[in-house]
Amino acid sequence: MNLNLKPENECAFDEISLGEIMLRLDPGEGRIKTTRSFRVWEGGGEYNVARGLRRCFGLRTSVITAFAENEIGYLLEDLILQGGVDTSLIKWVPYDGIGRTVRNGLNFTERGFGIRGAVGASDRGNTAASQLKADDVDWDYIFGTLGVRWLHTGGIYAALSETSAETVITAVKKAKEYGTVVSYDLNYRPSLWKDVGGMEKAREVNREIAKYVDVMIGNEEDFTASLGFEVEGNDEELKKLNLDGYYRMIERVTEAYPNFKVIATTLRTVKTATVNGWKAICWADGKFYDSIEYPALEILDRVGGGDSFASGLIYGLMTYCDAQKALNYGVVHGALAMTTPGDTSMATLKEVEAKLNGASARVQR
Repeated sequence: MNLNLKPENECAFDEISLGEIMLRLDPGEGRIKTTRSFRVWEGGGEYNVARGLRRCFGLRTSVITAFAENEIGYLLEDLILQGGVDTSLIKWVPYDGIGRTVRNGLNFTERGFGIRGAVGASDRGNTAASQLKADDVDWDYIFGTLGVRWLHTGGIYAALSETSAETVITAVKKAKEYGTVVSYDLNYRPSLWKDVGGMEKAREVNREIAKYVDVMIGNEEDFTASLGFEVEGNDEELKKLNLDGYYRMIERVTEAYPNFKVIATTLRTVKTATVNGWKAICWADGKFYDSIEYPALEILDRVGGGDSFASGLIYGLMTYCDAQKALNYGVVHGALAMTTPGDTSMATLKEVEAKLNGASARVQR
């Protein structure tokens, strides 16, 4: 598999993520509607990948986003800096004192436990990131002058507004113009698309973006909702993870988009909010690969698990150009990320590689 990565010494960044970063308010073991205190984290589907690649895997990463210039924006910046991610490309927008025209996004999320599933309530209207326009960013400077080996973005950001969709399309086109590898997480969220054209609009936007993607990430629902490809097989077969129908769908996807070099998806079987089956599969070089499997993964906080899978996958592809190894890095990193609170990973490369080599969960002293 040849992704044609640009040489490290020609690029300021190994990876850049384009997307919105919100302040997550976490009630811990309690619930949003009854709590009297929150712990704060930063998080965002695209940003979480950059953060994982920097903090766990040691790559040079940055983010393209926008913040309203107020104390919440400064708090988000401080959290990002603690994760080691570069902040020089963030656009700061003057705050009007109320939030009529611009604000920073908030994401209230409770973790769930046992039979009670996780719950999220986002508050992100008129955010600075959703209003970021394609011409607000100097793409030639980023991809040409600075140099970037890998761009990651996704369907969550593309869904936020007409301008965010246009910004993603411009970004992936410019990335390809300068030889930067592009990955994209379809991450379909019906709630984000319902007031801007629904599934039809999602398909229109994502089909255009897909033309410029090298590594596509998404589950069967994502491919159906975002690109219009149906999985063959009845519900019972899919519940049992009989993947023949999924494999056939991916073959149709690769025929429609011959530019895809890798297609990857996580497979999650929700037994309870705190016990999930967890594995992944990917397609590369005309073959399918199965990952390490956790049939009963115990979960503390599932939010961000898929993003940590993506960062592990990207690290493996960038470092080894080996689909099987990359898939396992992704699954193990995602599994470890879901054992700690917050959207982002607290795992280390040493921990990921120990689990890849069969390390147990015994106490380490």
